[in-house]
Amino acid sequence: MSKIEYTSVQGKSPAYFGLLGTLGLFILAGLLAAYYMEHHGHHVTGMTNQIVWGLPHVFAIFLIVSASGALNVASIASVFSKKIYEPMARLSALLAVSLLAGGLVVLLLDLGRPDRLIIAMTHYNFKSIFAWNIILYSGFFVFVGAYLWTMMDHTVYGYKKYAGFFAFIWRLILTTGTGAIFGFLVARSTYDAAILAPMFVIMSFAYGLAIFILLLMATYKWTNMELGDAVLRRLRSLLGVFVAAVMYFTIVFHLTNIYETQHHGAEKFILLEGGIYTTVFWIGEIIIGGILPLLMIFAPGLKDNRNSLGLISAMVILGGLSKVYVTVIGGQAYPLEIFPGYEVSSSFYDGMTYSYSPSLPEFLLGLGGVAVALFLVVFALKALKFLPMSLSDKAVDPHAK
Repeated sequence: MSKIEYTSVQGKSPAYFGLLGTLGLFILAGLLAAYYMEHHGHHVTGMTNQIVWGLPHVFAIFLIVSASGALNVASIASVFSKKIYEPMARLSALLAVSLLAGGLVVLLLDLGRPDRLIIAMTHYNFKSIFAWNIILYSGFFVFVGAYLWTMMDHTVYGYKKYAGFFAFIWRLILTTGTGAIFGFLVARSTYDAAILAPMFVIMSFAYGLAIFILLLMATYKWTNMELGDAVLRRLRSLLGVFVAAVMYFTIVFHLTNIYETQHHGAEKFILLEGGIYTTVFWIGEIIIGGILPLLMIFAPGLKDNRNSLGLISAMVILGGLSKVYVTVIGGQAYPLEIFPGYEVSSSFYDGMTYSYSPSLPEFLLGLGGVAVALFLVVFALKALKFLPMSLSDKAVDPHAK
């Protein structure tokens, strides 16, 4: 592989400033939605005392999980010495920290009192997985930031492999911690499974890579720089492996719960009788996010079709949002089993399936977090040299003819 030369986006066109302006409007809408919910209280949202994590949490968790997976390309290049991925490592790391920032902004603004984060940062309860995640999120910024520094500053370039290794280990720990939030909640029959931790890791691989592929294709198309087929073939195959792995873990998770008698009710709810959650599971998560992408990825006639790759990535992202929605909200909709083996009913909705209807402010806050992540990426591409000047087959593949 020839020496890699990087460049930045010129960022002088009306289209560039129009994109920044559009993202800025979504960020403003998210801030206004957060203010509206904070000023009037969460009763203006679809969240209740029964379903306390709503649509903003779906967006936040999806972005946080995807942030870890967006580092895939950089990790494969540095840790596993796959040279074809090395030119894209800077962009991969940039997207990772941006997605995490977007996800944390949503979480912070959904607290109702964002200033209370100071308490969470200064008073740790190490029995709480949430306290652990404060450290994991901060550490991710530090390790990936240091990794970016070693990639962009030639005076510390010799430490790049070490920085990449620590960033790789930390991202695994971070996503494991996010999955453990649900796996450790033994009171919820739809959670309470150790397999959720590794499943969240493989989910991050698939969703983060899908976002990276869309960003890569869009950036090189809009800047008229060369993007060869060799890179896209590798990314396409890698995405297929990760999507198949997510499907595998999903099947094992549900089969395990079906085998355990205590989880029969929860599984029946999610798979058969959950209404909107069952629909989102089968259509959004399984068909759109799993079966169709796999069929298209490995279809011989679509091997080098870029439009199909973009559609596949979009479907994987939609499937990921569906999976997080079913996990987070569907898991809360199923009633708590306070007295296993007994039917419980009271004026406090005990024993009843809980309803949830997302409100517009929740949706705008979630989109605002996505806009923050994309704004950071678009701005950084103009400010610093993150993009290889060419990703043609000859530039990245020494065996290309």
